[in-house]
Amino acid sequence: MHDMDDQQLLRYSRHILLPDIEYQGQEKLLKSHILIVGAGGLGSPITIYCAAAGIGKITICDFDNVDLTNLQRQIIHDTQSVGLNKASSAKQFVDSLNPDVEVIAVTEKQTEKSMKEIAKNVDVIIDGSDNFATRYAINRIAVELKKPLVSGAAVGFEGQVSVFDMRHDTSPCYHCLFPDTGDRNETRCADNGVFSGTVGMIGTAQAAEVMKLILGIGQSLEGRLLLLDVKSMQWKNINLKKDLACPVCSK
Repeated sequence: MHDMDDQQLLRYSRHILLPDIEYQGQEKLLKSHILIVGAGGLGSPITIYCAAAGIGKITICDFDNVDLTNLQRQIIHDTQSVGLNKASSAKQFVDSLNPDVEVIAVTEKQTEKSMKEIAKNVDVIIDGSDNFATRYAINRIAVELKKPLVSGAAVGFEGQVSVFDMRHDTSPCYHCLFPDTGDRNETRCADNGVFSGTVGMIGTAQAAEVMKLILGIGQSLEGRLLLLDVKSMQWKNINLKKDLACPVCSK
């Protein structure tokens, strides 16, 4: 990555003006590589904000196609995208938003092994999936590779977001929070309603956590679960502890 040109200095000027970021911080963003799993309700704002902010390389995984029912909240896709693969559609959006960003669209369904291979070289893993099987797999990968995982979920008017920073031995993992008992009822957006603004707020919070991790600024949501209730417009913090008997992160 060469030094920023005049166009980039203008594009990112509002970041560079922040004492917490400045030129060096923006360079860090431009040199970073993130993995976003899911290009739906959460993946849309995560991708849009991370790309707009100049995160240099974004790998997006989604094997699903855009459906008309997605458009009420999955803002990275438009009416013309219906029928297209979601990762490809997201790549199209980012390509026109910011030419500085290289997007790798992964459109085939991955095994845990192949997903781990994809995650090997990234700085941050972001979970924007909508089912427990995927969440557990991504968590295991983050634990094994010792990578920070930014996790979010939303249904109806409620959402949650947390960071499991597996670079730190004291950090809880997703499994500490929601142990896999094998009998979880899948609450998916396909069967349940979801309020448009909920996924926007959670996904944007995830994007902010990703950038903070890359920049090394502020306090991440590691060890905290942030719960959002949109109807009463209240955020609630719950402290999380590592489960010392967790079969995933404490072995």
